[in-house]
Amino acid sequence: MAKTALVPIADGIEEIEAACIIDTLRRAGVEVTVASVGALQVTASRGMKIVADASIADCTGRVYDCIALPGGMPGAEHLRDCGPLIAMLKEQKDAGRLYATICASPAVVLHHHGLLEGVQATCYPAMQNQLDPKYVSRARVVVDGPCVTSQGPATAVEFALKLVELLVGPAKAKDVAGAMLAI
Repeated sequence: MAKTALVPIADGIEEIEAACIIDTLRRAGVEVTVASVGALQVTASRGMKIVADASIADCTGRVYDCIALPGGMPGAEHLRDCGPLIAMLKEQKDAGRLYATICASPAVVLHHHGLLEGVQATCYPAMQNQLDPKYVSRARVVVDGPCVTSQGPATAVEFALKLVELLVGPAKAKDVAGAMLAI
């Protein structure tokens, strides 16, 4: 059975991060659902239009192997303010299933809702001062249990490949990376 991932999007998300996550996971055979927390078509931070597969409301009650949030501002704030998404993230963490964020989202979404307590994490460097200094990492991608965080647009492919490795294994991650000329 194929692994599943939910990628929530909102107006103002970082399009490079969203595209890297969605595309890389799909290349690995992961069944990705792109869900909007607002209208089905969103306008990303640099004006790119992205059309979601579903609304977040259509996804509640479903179990995903991974929930992966892009960053970007004000997109991360829209994700942070979506009650159904936050409930899903809390359930994901409690169940020990993968939850992953990049760029602004570790600080703006996860930290804001207490989902990084005691978890080693990274985020966009200018926002790292918002994280608990005992647990902040300067690494490009950080895995701490089921939580995966990354720094921003330039680390998006590395982040997505780490998700592939964790979901479907290192051999598949290496195959996908090789086909993308990432190694």
